[in-house]
This record gives sequence, C-alpha cells and structure tokens, in this order.
Amino acid sequence: MELRHLRYFIAVAEELNFTRAAEKLHIAQPPLSQQIQHLEAELGFQLFRRTKRTVHLTAAGQVFFEEAGKILQQVDRAIQLGRQTSRGELGQLTIGFVSSAAHNVVPAILQAFRTRCPAVKLELHELTTNEQLQRLRFGQIDIGFVRPPVEEDGINSEIVFREPLIVALPETHPAADRAKVELRELSTEPFILFPRSLAPGLYDAIVSLCQQAGFSPIAAQEAIQMQTIVSLVAAEMGVAIVPASMQNFQRSGVVYKSLPESTCIVAIALIWRSDPTAAVQRFLEVARQISGFDI
Repeated sequence: MELRHLRYFIAVAEELNFTRAAEKLHIAQPPLSQQIQHLEAELGFQLFRRTKRTVHLTAAGQVFFEEAGKILQQVDRAIQLGRQTSRGELGQLTIGFVSSAAHNVVPAILQAFRTRCPAVKLELHELTTNEQLQRLRFGQIDIGFVRPPVEEDGINSEIVFREPLIVALPETHPAADRAKVELRELSTEPFILFPRSLAPGLYDAIVSLCQQAGFSPIAAQEAIQMQTIVSLVAAEMGVAIVPASMQNFQRSGVVYKSLPESTCIVAIALIWRSDPTAAVQRFLEVARQISGFDI
C-alpha cells in the first residue's frame, strides 16, 4: 500500500462518485476504479458498496476512511515540519552571550529573529567568552556572542558590533561633573578589571589603552560580569574602563565619561561551528541584516 492509494480512496470516499473523484485527482476514472479494487484486495475487505447509480462506504470502509484521514494529516504535517526545519524556521537554538552584549546588538538581533522565525525556540545563557567557546566545542550551545579575537579550529567568528571604550566613575569622583576625562588623570586610581583569562581581547584592549596614556592600571578588584564591575564602581571601589554600550546600563552612583584619547575600538563577534544547522544559518542571515556586517 502506498500513500497515493490512501489519497485515491479518500477522494472517492469524500465525493462518493468515481467520476468526480477522478477529476479531483486529475486522473482518468478507469485507473482510479482499478486502484481502489487493488486496495480492497490488499486489505481483504470491501470499502464501497457500488450500484449503477450510487456509491456508499461500507461499515469497514467508514472506519478506514476516518483513520486514513488521520494518517494523511500526520503525513502532511510531517512534510510541513520537515520543510520548515530545512529552512531554519523550526527547531531550537541555544545561544550564549557575554553580559555587555545584552546592552548593544543582542536585543535587536533576537527581536528580529523571533519576528521572522517565531517557531524556533530560543534558549539564552549569559556566559563569558571562554565559557562559550568551551560549550560550543561540545555542542552545548549553537551560537555565541563573544569578545574577539577567536582563533580556534572548527569555529567560525565574525564581527557584528563595534564600539569605543569609555570610563565609568563613581558619581562622587572629582571628575564626575566634567564632559570628558583624560585617561592619564586616572593613573593613580584603583581599577576594576575583567579577568584576562576569561576575555583576553577586552582585557588587552583596556590595558593597552592605559599604557598608551603612560601607565599600567592598578587592579583593585576583578569581576567577571560588566554589570558587577559597574556596581563596584558605584560602591566607590575604583574606576573602570568599559565598552560604550554600558551607558545603557543605568546604575545609580555611576557616571560615564568619554575618553578623548580613546582610539581603541572593541567588538562583539558571533561564533558558530563550521557545520551550521539550517536554524543557525537563518540566524546568521538575520544578524547580518540587522548589524550591517557581512557574515
């Protein structure tokens, strides 16, 4: 028995007329009648009672009609789901992101993807760059938003966002009322830094900026989340150099100042394995459109 036999049978059962059923199926009537006879022979019971003028379902035919309809509905659903999955419109994506990315490019990309692919379930995890790389290697996440550089075999990375560095000061700091702060003025201040082991790209950019200003930062505290760093600044534990998008994280007790000598640009990159699923490919397409970068 093939699916076409079920479709032939259902067409006749719905029309109760072989001529109309044949027209509906776009086939000739004699082959349709022959296929129904073959189906009845294979099943071992009669599906229709036929007279010269009428066609009726037998009791067994009625039961078979109801169940066959369920089968074809399930097959059609399986086809639809398969097509959606192949286009990246169905499934699940597990996404990692560094905390600071939540204040710049991540919300816009996620919103656009949810609008275009609402049937794809998104599972989000706030993770450091190194944690994302490790989980990506083991297949525990599908995509990550990290601080570059990323240089690992089997992992692709592309920039989706760039921004300058700024300084976060306690609101009680003497320079808090000024529009700009020169970094060399902070050479004796305690700094709150992100651990280099977790995001060497960002750490090196911050230290390099300080060294260009003629000093090495005095590390008073370390914190692995940008929000924590800003909160420690608010608690007057020190100052911090942070990505400019952290200004979107409004925390009482903190002021943000641009750095006139800051020519250092830091970035957010997307990472994914070299064998992306259709859903990952669709996510990358959306990210490219939203960010304006070529992925």
